[in-house]
Amino acid sequence: MLKTQTFKPFHFILWISLSFCSFQAFSQITEDTYHRAEYFLSNNIQREVYHMEVIPNWIQGTDKFWHETYTSDGKRFFITDINTKETQELFDHGQLAKLLAEKSGEEVDATNIPINRLSVKESEEITFNFQNKTWTYNLSTNELSSSPARDFPNRDYAISPDGKWKAYVQNFNLFVENQETGEVTQLSFDGQKNYEYASFWGWSDMLYGENGTRPEHFTGRWSPDSKYIQTQIVDLRLAEKMFLLDFSQEDKFRPQLMAYYRGSPGDSTVVKYIPVLFDIENQIEKKFPKLTGTHFTGLNLRWSPDSQTLNGLYFPRGYKEMSLIELDRDSEEIRKVYTESSDTHINNGPILRRLEDGKFIISSDKSGWNHLYLYDWESGKEINPITSGEYVVKELVYLDEENETLYFMASGKEKGINPYYSMLYKVGLDGSGLTLLTPENSFHSVSFQDGKDYFIDNYSRVDLPTISVARDLNSGEILFKISEADISNLVKRGYQSPKQFNAIAKDGKTTIYGIYYLPTTFDKKNTYPIIDYTYTGPHIDITPKTFKSALIGLQQPKAELGFVVVTVDGLGTAGRGKAFNDVSYNNLGDGTTDHVLAIKELALQNKFLDINKVGIFGHSAGGYDAARAMLLHPDFYKVGVASAGDHDHRMEKAWWPEMYMGYPRGDFYHEQSNVTNAANLKGHLLLAHGGIDENVNPSATFKLAEALIAANKDFDLFIWPSRNHSFGRTNGDYFTKKRWDYFIEHLLGEQPIRHYKIKTD
Repeated sequence: MLKTQTFKPFHFILWISLSFCSFQAFSQITEDTYHRAEYFLSNNIQREVYHMEVIPNWIQGTDKFWHETYTSDGKRFFITDINTKETQELFDHGQLAKLLAEKSGEEVDATNIPINRLSVKESEEITFNFQNKTWTYNLSTNELSSSPARDFPNRDYAISPDGKWKAYVQNFNLFVENQETGEVTQLSFDGQKNYEYASFWGWSDMLYGENGTRPEHFTGRWSPDSKYIQTQIVDLRLAEKMFLLDFSQEDKFRPQLMAYYRGSPGDSTVVKYIPVLFDIENQIEKKFPKLTGTHFTGLNLRWSPDSQTLNGLYFPRGYKEMSLIELDRDSEEIRKVYTESSDTHINNGPILRRLEDGKFIISSDKSGWNHLYLYDWESGKEINPITSGEYVVKELVYLDEENETLYFMASGKEKGINPYYSMLYKVGLDGSGLTLLTPENSFHSVSFQDGKDYFIDNYSRVDLPTISVARDLNSGEILFKISEADISNLVKRGYQSPKQFNAIAKDGKTTIYGIYYLPTTFDKKNTYPIIDYTYTGPHIDITPKTFKSALIGLQQPKAELGFVVVTVDGLGTAGRGKAFNDVSYNNLGDGTTDHVLAIKELALQNKFLDINKVGIFGHSAGGYDAARAMLLHPDFYKVGVASAGDHDHRMEKAWWPEMYMGYPRGDFYHEQSNVTNAANLKGHLLLAHGGIDENVNPSATFKLAEALIAANKDFDLFIWPSRNHSFGRTNGDYFTKKRWDYFIEHLLGEQPIRHYKIKTD
């Protein structure tokens, strides 16, 4: 006889509850939860991995270098001899700590000696700064002495190469003083306030109060023969200011007004620079108004060795054109040595190297991939491509002119290897003899010493701890291993390296790459909410490629709270060629669509991912991304934290959107503004901004907040009154905790611990 079982309502509810909980990745948030996350904050975790990497500081005149790193004994300084292949401690850390304590009267921890500006001499003598003094320590005699630390004041003058002339500014005009006779000569006469000679507007310059004066600056470049000086006029007469109010100063009971010059896209009322040249002997001034530029495009001119010409890169606004110009000091002729144009934008930081034999090397995307080209300086004609193919040259790291060989970093050339991994190659200036010198399937970071036949290579992946080696310059052969990162402390805690994955982009054909992070408490039987860490700025790729960058980022601490954290490099970002990068031109608002596709594809392959609980966060351009994702994909992203976001590119600093969004401004600026799309919000959104952020003015966040209010949308707003653009410096952990808690409460569905203070060393 079949028996039936009757469930009482309470038992039934309890059974359902227990069954449901068995598949959740989280439990009640405790202090231990925060402790696990704290452990992986950068200030803490960098001490837990020993011999993370080797950054060589070469000792002049030797085949030796020193470096510092953390070990099981704390922070240590090491010296390596390339010839003997030996690495040992640079000095007795216990002995030096003892001597410093005796002479300074303060306790000094031998496991973390607080010295900086260390310099090692061939004579086995080291100097360093400690307690505002410069100390000299003889490694042979064990003698320690000190002297007042050298002061590095701002230079408001320039001495000519022959020492005869001192150039300086007085009453906004340029003067020179003969250092032999003391005679003073005024070179310019039309300078006045806001039309000022030999000056510039500094990126972080600030005016305080209603009639605040700007910081004084001097700029001037003497010709090698000391007969001419080139400088500029900074013209602020029509420039408009942006404003901030600092409410946080302890000694004031009314807000401090702050103002600065920072043009926005399309503005004509910006700070301008006018190049000017002075003939000292004849007291002749020559202005070059045709080369007038904005303070954000600038024009950096360099003298030729014979003092006859100056040269530099000139960019009109919008960065669709670039010219390598040469300016003749006598005829005032401006010759275009090299020009390039694009329908989108030109890289504003190309590789450029002038050779002694009348040639020059320049990088260009004109083939669709960033490559190096050899040109003749006088004719401006291309001699030959130095590199070519479907890969990206990232850096010219060393040039051996005598042997006509250059060494460069590139990515994407080797099949079957992540296209973002940098590898070192050598090639002849004629394009012959291309040789891979660092073949390991890893991201390589190299350091050279001029004139030597070896180099240092740190190679790693997110899942391969750093291996630091010395290699032969000609063959790439490993001469010896210097160190290998020790991650035993991480392993004991259950650390799993981030997992690499790829997906198909929104064009339906391009492979894109990303990584995801798991908590140390990971159990594949559970399901985990997903957090997308975003920054889709076209000038970089954000996904970590090295072991160190993966470990010390923001992702692992957040994963420890009970999430899987994902980072993706989608179409429109850097490192994959011109066509890949140009997807974001006029289209910065679509950067996270590839993230949505990648996360969905990843979730199909990994059942522990809860595709119904996805959050996103980012800072600066990533702050724009995070808010934009919440408005563009409101049914996918449920929770977002957007800090320091440039929510409307019409309010941004001009150069960045003019280069990547387009100049002049088009309708797409309005269409892709978060302010315009505020009514699309469905999920939980936290907007955050520093009250005195001069990089991305907080007005952008306020304007978005006002639009959300007008659309009757619930959201959260955090303004940090004393903070500028950086949320990661002193006391930055306050916002770190706030961001953690926002995801804990709204995505994880748990209750954060209020007033908990993050602990860092």
